[in-house]
Amino acid sequence: MIHRSASHVLEVPGARLAYDVAEVRKSAEPPLLLFGSPMDASGFTALAARFTDRTTVTFDPRGTGRSESSAGEYSPELHAQDLQALAAELGSTQVDMFASSGGAVNALAFAAKAGDLVRILVVHEPPLARILPDKEEAVAGIEAILQTYQDHGRGAAMARFMAYAGWQGEFPAGTGQPGSGLAEAGGGTDAAADGAGPETDDGTRDDPLFARNLRTCTLFQPDFDGLRDGPASIVVGMGEASAGTMAARAAAVTAERLGTLPVTFPGGHGGFLGPEFGPGAGDPEAFAGVLRQVLEGW
Repeated sequence: MIHRSASHVLEVPGARLAYDVAEVRKSAEPPLLLFGSPMDASGFTALAARFTDRTTVTFDPRGTGRSESSAGEYSPELHAQDLQALAAELGSTQVDMFASSGGAVNALAFAAKAGDLVRILVVHEPPLARILPDKEEAVAGIEAILQTYQDHGRGAAMARFMAYAGWQGEFPAGTGQPGSGLAEAGGGTDAAADGAGPETDDGTRDDPLFARNLRTCTLFQPDFDGLRDGPASIVVGMGEASAGTMAARAAAVTAERLGTLPVTFPGGHGGFLGPEFGPGAGDPEAFAGVLRQVLEGW
């Protein structure tokens, strides 16, 4: 087999998408797309390196990394259009997909629209707030994060977001409000806004997570009936270290709504990340082993 890597740019309405192809000629498997949102292609380098026997594709979603795009919020449906254009550009009849976090939400929107282009779709911890039993508090927490972003900037919003993402179990009444346990777990909005948080407010409001994707991603409602009856084979994944978190709970509900059981992957929400991510790294070798089993149908 011949293995070649190259970077490309794809023009789509309102954006220029940067993507990377590690091509393996004469492989019998369809291309494997590995992506998230708003995480760019760099987050999937280590995972892609474990699949040298087949063509892999990574890319920067619009508005992140090397990809250029207009300002504003990006819906999962818009990301799905980008995915459809990328799949068509690859020239393959079908593709396999591993999609994590916001990318998993976008992939569900894509599969509902163009499921015939997907052979196997693995969605890893899609953070779907509105499908949770505690959806009112889950949505209120998202809105509080976004209000914090508008009022105090990225540092304060990130402190609250990390507390939200790491919360175990259902969200309590008053989630995200001053004095709630969730806010205190994040170091407190006021502390972050006063400069005691991760960073002070630099005045910008164009962050890919908070300004462009968080609300549209977490509030998305997948067409579970259409997905369940559609042509794509969908597998839902959750991290063994993620139990009880919002994204893992949403993964469990997603699997239930699709009439299947979730597959447990090593690590947490970023279990596929390579050592270059430091303390946030996962175990890409072990993660790839489970993913390969899933793609091969166990």
